[in-house]
This record gives sequence, structure tokens and C-alpha cells, in this order.
Amino acid sequence: MQHTRPHNPTRKKSVGVIGAGFAGMAAGAILAESGHHVTIFEKNDTIGGRARTFSEQGFTFDMGPSWYWMPDVYERFFERFGYGVPDLYQLKQLDPGFAVAFPDDESIDVPADFDQLCELFEKIETGAADQLRKFIADGEFKYRVGMDDMVYKPGHSITEFMSPRLLGQALQLQLFSSFSKHARRFFKDPRLLALMEFPVLFLGAMPKNTPALYSLMNYSGLKQGTFYPMGGFGKVADSFQDVALRAGVQFRTSEAVEKLETSNGRVRYIHSTSHSTAADVVVGSADYQHIEHALLSLQDRHYKDSYWTERTFAPSCLLFYLGVDKRITRLRHHNLFFDQDFGLHATEIYEEKKWPTAPLFYVCCPSVTDPSVAPEGHENLFVLMPIATGLPDPEPIREHYYQLLMDRLEKFAGETIRDRVVLKRSYCVSDFKNDYNAYQGNAYGLANTLRQTAIFKPKMRSPSVGNLFFAGQLTVPGPGVPPAIISGTIAAQEVLKYLNS
Repeated sequence: MQHTRPHNPTRKKSVGVIGAGFAGMAAGAILAESGHHVTIFEKNDTIGGRARTFSEQGFTFDMGPSWYWMPDVYERFFERFGYGVPDLYQLKQLDPGFAVAFPDDESIDVPADFDQLCELFEKIETGAADQLRKFIADGEFKYRVGMDDMVYKPGHSITEFMSPRLLGQALQLQLFSSFSKHARRFFKDPRLLALMEFPVLFLGAMPKNTPALYSLMNYSGLKQGTFYPMGGFGKVADSFQDVALRAGVQFRTSEAVEKLETSNGRVRYIHSTSHSTAADVVVGSADYQHIEHALLSLQDRHYKDSYWTERTFAPSCLLFYLGVDKRITRLRHHNLFFDQDFGLHATEIYEEKKWPTAPLFYVCCPSVTDPSVAPEGHENLFVLMPIATGLPDPEPIREHYYQLLMDRLEKFAGETIRDRVVLKRSYCVSDFKNDYNAYQGNAYGLANTLRQTAIFKPKMRSPSVGNLFFAGQLTVPGPGVPPAIISGTIAAQEVLKYLNS
């Protein structure tokens, strides 16, 4: 392959972005809007990263994200390009926001109206309404401070967080307090504690190891509300691509990056499966460990193998995409199955690293809300079971858990489902590795433990290669779609500082 000629340093720069997930597209759009030449390289044939979709037999499945929380993050991103969310896709608030199944066939619908939610808490536990108002007010305070003063920082140094305002609020933010202990100061009933802790289990770490700061997620989900983009999360990914294209970004799908060629501590060329492209800057929004260990030479790597093996990763997951040729009356849009021991499953994910004995799981049924994702009279099911990273996932193990989960789903639904499944696809650890080069098949990146928050995450700017920056779930601020958008935004701002210095 022939090298393209390096760019003249007096004109706008050439930026290569690895990965077309939300972080990569956000970074690319901002840098292109600033006048730079941006190319996004994506190894898969479609954009979106973990938010890809697939369609078959009249069903359209979101392959990854399904919870739309923190709506202000999306709005803030689009506003910088002159768009509002309604210009790009239709957002619908879900009511109930989600449902939770408990033992003994008990289930709770979580209403969208906060006053109704307080009444629900009071019925479950005397005094819990007032406690919920206090808990959520505390979460709102953390959310406002986090959004305004913390989350949009690159995490280079502790000095970023040394402002008088932040120092004065440090105790209220509870960075050094346990989420588990914090929640138990407010609630006693295990059902209410499960409602508080589920975002931590599915996206973070053991609640006892997660800072109480993350009660901000409860504020977002229970007070701001749970939303759904009509057409699915793929519509959101498409909107990010549209914004990026209008800003001037070039997308190269089905084009994996194979090597970053460096000299004198800088990336000079991006070698992909079909091109060699000169680059003034590279933003790596694919898996951080993969970029360092597969694309850089040994002398350019900063983090050793031991660094990654010692990290605490958020869960991987076993997923099933199911097309069902009938409607299922009892399912809501979001359904959390907490009918087994929360603590046991968390321990098996984070401490024992084993396939779970009696797993908690989640079922998304978007066809309850959106008729476009399934044929008429059919149901679109997305079944997710959190598991430890790095587990072997051969077909017999997948099938064992499919039968186990379907036993419990059918019991809850009060009707047979398996015999009406007309489309079935599974997705697990090895697929995350193959499709996303995900370290240990991680699905959500690094867990939000204290030792892996802000300045303790892998650095956004490579300590070894001066013009290599990182974005996405393995760097700041962490796992989830809104953090990925924020990560891409911060990375772009850091690149602009570098190019203007």
C-alpha cells in the first residue's frame, strides 16, 4: 500500500478516529465542525458500536443499549450543532418507566410520576416516601455538581478537581462512601434496595465498592424519567452519524485498523485493511487495551498486561434476541427480574468470576411501545443476563441459560413463549471480543469503583504517544451511552487544545 502524503502543518489537520460508536462519532463531529479533516474507521459494516442494530423477518433489534436516561446529555451534544432532539428522533417517556419482578410472583410497576412513586414507596415501607424525596434530592445535587463541575473533565490530574466549590462540596458528593451503606441509611425493605441498586449491578460493580456519588443515577432514572427513542437506539446512533456527516466526517465502515505507525513519539500513519493514511492526531474510541496492545509497538504501550488483569470490569452479558409470534400481556417495556438473590449474583460476577447459579436478568420488550420493531401481533424481546468477563461461552452453556431464563420468564408471564419463538439469536463474551475487540469480552467497560473513577481511569491522552487520545468506556467518565457521548466530547476538546498549542 502507498502512503498518502503528510499534511502541510499550516492548514487544518488530519484526524483519524478508531471506532464509530457514540464516543467516536461525538469526537469526530466536534473536530470536523472545528474545520479539521476527520475520518472514522469502523471494523464492522454498520456504525453505532455496541448500539448497532439488525433486522430480520420484520423485526428490528437493538443489539446493545436500551435504557435512555440522562436526556440532557443528548440535548447538550446536539445543541452545539444547532439541533434539538425533536429535529432528529421522537422521544417518548415511558409510564411505567420499568417493572421489577420479585419472588412469590410479586411485581412492581415504577410510575413515571414522582409523587406516585413516593406513594408506592410508602405502601411498601412506612416513612419511605419522605426518605425517597431526601434520597433523590441528594442524587439531584450530585447530578448537578457532576454535570457542571466534574464529568466533563479529562481526568489528567487531581488539580482539575481542586476548585473552591468542589472542595466545599466534597463531603456531600460522597466519593469515599459506599453506595450500599448510603442506600441503607434511607431504606430497609429489600425490594426498595433492589430498585436503588440495580443500575450499579448492571453497569458498575458490587454496590459496597461503588461510591455513593452514583446515586445521581437514581435521580436520573426515577426523577428525570425513563425514555425511549421511537424506532430504537439505532435511531439515536443514526442521528449521531447524520450530525457527523453534515459536519464533514468521512466514514469508512468494514475497515479495521491494523497498526498505528509511529516515529519520534507520534502516530504518523494509520494502517487499515485497505489504506495507509497519514494522521496528525488519532482518537482511539475502540477498546483501549486493544489499541495499545494490538495496534502499537511494544515501546509505545503505556499499560502493561498486569494493569488490565488487575482492573475491575463491569459485567459482560449473555444476550438473546427473540422474535415471538404473539403478544405477551404481562410484560412492560423494561422488566427487571430480581426474583433471585441479588448478593449471590453480584458475588459471582465480581468476586468468583463464574457462571451464575441463580441469575438476575432483564427483558426489554420495545414492541410494547413501538409497533415498528416487530410485525403486527408479534413481540420483540431482548433478554440480558449480566455475567463475569472472560468466561467461556460455548453453545451448550448459552442454551442452558436460555432454558433457565425462559422457565422463569414463562412463569412470570403466565403463558408459554418458547414454542412461539420464530427468531432467536444469542450474543455473549466471544462475540464482544470478535466484534469489538473487547478485552475479556467486556460489555460495559471498567466498573465505577473509587479506584477507577476520574483520575484513576486509563488516561485520555496517551502518556507514551503524544498525538494519540482515547475516548469511550475504558477511560473517563465511564460506562453507558451518556458517558460515552461525554467522553467523545472531552476527547475532542483535548485534541483541539493540543492542535492549538
